[in-house]
Amino acid sequence: MKVLVTGANGYIGRHVTKKLLDMGCEVVACDIRFDSADTGALYREIDLFSGKENLYEELGSPDVCIHLAWRNGFDHYNFTHIGDLPGHYSFLTGMIDAGLSQLVVMGTMHEVGYFEGAITEEAPTNPVTPYGIAKNALRELMQIYCGKKNTVLQWTRGYYILGDDARNNSIFSKMKEAEARGQELFPFTTGKNKFDFITVDELAAQIAAVAMQTEVTGIINCCSGRPVALAEQAEKFIRDNHMKIRLDYGKFPDRADASPAVWGDPEKINRIMAAAGRR
Repeated sequence: MKVLVTGANGYIGRHVTKKLLDMGCEVVACDIRFDSADTGALYREIDLFSGKENLYEELGSPDVCIHLAWRNGFDHYNFTHIGDLPGHYSFLTGMIDAGLSQLVVMGTMHEVGYFEGAITEEAPTNPVTPYGIAKNALRELMQIYCGKKNTVLQWTRGYYILGDDARNNSIFSKMKEAEARGQELFPFTTGKNKFDFITVDELAAQIAAVAMQTEVTGIINCCSGRPVALAEQAEKFIRDNHMKIRLDYGKFPDRADASPAVWGDPEKINRIMAAAGRR
């Protein structure tokens, strides 16, 4: 298969590109710039929002597009998410009109907004940040467009991602930075809230597996399916990285809008990974 990965230089894109290459795929890796590259992929520096014609052909007429490109993904209140929405829509619909038959798009649990329990495919969405609003709007638009064009749409909904700490902006990367400064205590909440954590390597494997099949479609939770207390995950992170820093519990209040426990329903991704020989 020939797979186009947009945002291939990004936090998730690097790992997805590597997984696809390891699986023997022909990969076209696309981004506005690259600071490193795997020699096995064809790297293309292109602005997807340029309005340039014939992008589908220029990007190799791929069998499937994995659309990971997204600006300021760690800054959920940045209004570039709203401003960029028409560009994402125009690029994706242009690719479909030119012949793309399968589309995988990176979604987020932040489309859902406040929720308690397991997020299923049918969970109502009520996003409360520009990031969540833009992602949710793109999903709804592409569901309509792909439905009219008989294009396979697989919306891979992500949760809390760990790993490759130098490139992410999580509390865990901040803990590493504090450790490097010689800080003894790390200001923390109570840590009681439970979330769905997944490593970026496992997430990449799940996204790649989704793209390699067309039987399971629609919203697919790419997740662990297990709610874990933030404190438990943070203490494990400290142990796994042989850090000396200790958590200063209760220094910060728990977020008023944070759910006591929220996680993804893994039924679909478990089926896909089982068929791929992973579970």
